[in-house]
Amino acid sequence: MFEAQTKGRLLEGRFAAGLISVALAAAAFAVAFRWSLREVLHLAFGATDTVAAMRGVPWPVRLLLPATGALIGGVVCRRASGGPSGQVGDVMEAVVLGRVRLSLPRTLWKSLASWFAIVTGGSLGREGPLIQFGGAAGHAIGTRLGINKDDTRLLIAAGTAAGFAAAYNTPFAATLFVLEIVLGVVVLEAIVPVLVATVIASTVTRAVVGDGPIYGQRTFHLSSTWELGLFLVLGLLTAFGAQGFMRLLSAGERLFRRPSLPLPWRPALGGLLAGAVVMVLPEVAGNGYEPLNSLLDGTQAAGFLVLLLIGKSFATTASVSSGSPGGVFTPTLLIGGCVGALFAMGLHALGFHDASIGGYALVGMAAATAATTHAPLMAAVMVFELSGDYAIVLPLLLVTATATWSSRWLRRESIYTAELSERGVSWALTLEGRRE
Repeated sequence: MFEAQTKGRLLEGRFAAGLISVALAAAAFAVAFRWSLREVLHLAFGATDTVAAMRGVPWPVRLLLPATGALIGGVVCRRASGGPSGQVGDVMEAVVLGRVRLSLPRTLWKSLASWFAIVTGGSLGREGPLIQFGGAAGHAIGTRLGINKDDTRLLIAAGTAAGFAAAYNTPFAATLFVLEIVLGVVVLEAIVPVLVATVIASTVTRAVVGDGPIYGQRTFHLSSTWELGLFLVLGLLTAFGAQGFMRLLSAGERLFRRPSLPLPWRPALGGLLAGAVVMVLPEVAGNGYEPLNSLLDGTQAAGFLVLLLIGKSFATTASVSSGSPGGVFTPTLLIGGCVGALFAMGLHALGFHDASIGGYALVGMAAATAATTHAPLMAAVMVFELSGDYAIVLPLLLVTATATWSSRWLRRESIYTAELSERGVSWALTLEGRRE
């Protein structure tokens, strides 16, 4: 009995050490990834972000630079071939089914490819590599410490949450990302390590990057209870827009999947197409963070927002569907923000001048996220954390529920479960829990 208790304590100690190591690794990787992007942009272009860098170069450079970065990324991706690298679908299988062994070396190669594509103006979310690294680090550290299979799966979940929290400074949303999307059910044994990992990762990144909402503090108010009806309409409209974006991504994947377009030429072609959009509209370069900030301030004209909505959709499709590793989470936020802002401008034209353009943009961001991920609570909490404004809670809950329901009615699969279906994995959520 004494030996069994001693062994149990040792296992618990190793798991705790692994959990802390995973969270610190995810945070350190996020800080290093962001810092290296910023420093290279400063040294090469004298700019602080990708959009400013693209604005400051001649149009031929805007056209060719994303293709060059994607080509280099394609060469790197060839080095990374051979196993799972920590895409969200891989993480879902690894955590819930326990039959995927995430490869940390391959994830690092994929992250490097993503770095080249992003720093050269590709329309990609930088959150993808951060989330994927967290999950792969959980598997690597669990294996290294000799932790059993079930606890290693918990470390993968915790690492995924830590990567999400480090990317967006939203620890609650990071926890819900794992519970709603990765796990699909609330499991007590997973909640505690996930919460601990997000706290550690958020603390480290806030110490380096800052502790405020990444899009700044926002102020929002409902002009009347009747305005909730308008948000209901916005949720429906955004669901249709998000479905259009997902279908565009699927069409792009089918187009680029041709055998005549192998690596590294496939992502290079996608980079060239994205560069054609960046050449005309440099604001679509990068993940969408910079135009989102100005959009939330309500300073953009309606015509520009229409161009931004269309341009970002096509540029992101060209970059992601062609095989450049990266996320679509932040681009989706931008697309939803554009829909929300345009909706508010339409209300202004109809005489409803109390509609806040920035407020509707924030709600649109949540609606688009919910419609693509089918995770309404995560989407609502995330935008609440991004804005830091309690007054926006009711519209967020209403619009994310509406957008999720409408999106599921249009297409049963989310952007992540569609990825699993492509592999022949059935993934359903019911009142009884997750079913394969």
